[in-house]
Amino acid sequence: MAKRRGGSGMALTIVLAIVVVALGASTVAGRWRPRLPKLLQAEHPHVVRVEVLNGSGESGIASRVATHLRDGGFQVVDIRNADRSDYFATFLVARRSDLSGARALSRYLGDAAIVRQTWGPELADVSLVIGSDRSRLRLGD
Repeated sequence: MAKRRGGSGMALTIVLAIVVVALGASTVAGRWRPRLPKLLQAEHPHVVRVEVLNGSGESGIASRVATHLRDGGFQVVDIRNADRSDYFATFLVARRSDLSGARALSRYLGDAAIVRQTWGPELADVSLVIGSDRSRLRLGD
């Protein structure tokens, strides 16, 4: 019987050691995961949903910008062409009465102008219209 108790105690020690190692690994992995930019964490607790509209006439720019926005923690809900392809200036349309999401997006892109229009698609909090001045956007490349 003494052997069995010793064996059970050894098995319990091994299980506890495995649990401790797993918790340690989880803690280390949690510290290295990607995080939202500080400007989103501090000011805007929920993810900002963005509709990206290409009004510049340049093919592929909306997809590039959408990738940059996703990398910054924004949720891109739609990518398509704007109603026109000759917009000169890039601007944001705030679709909610709370402008904090639009302001966070504006700062992330390098201070794009914000227009307030609280009606519109329920899908997006902010619509980003890319104009021909797209080179002034801060895209991180």
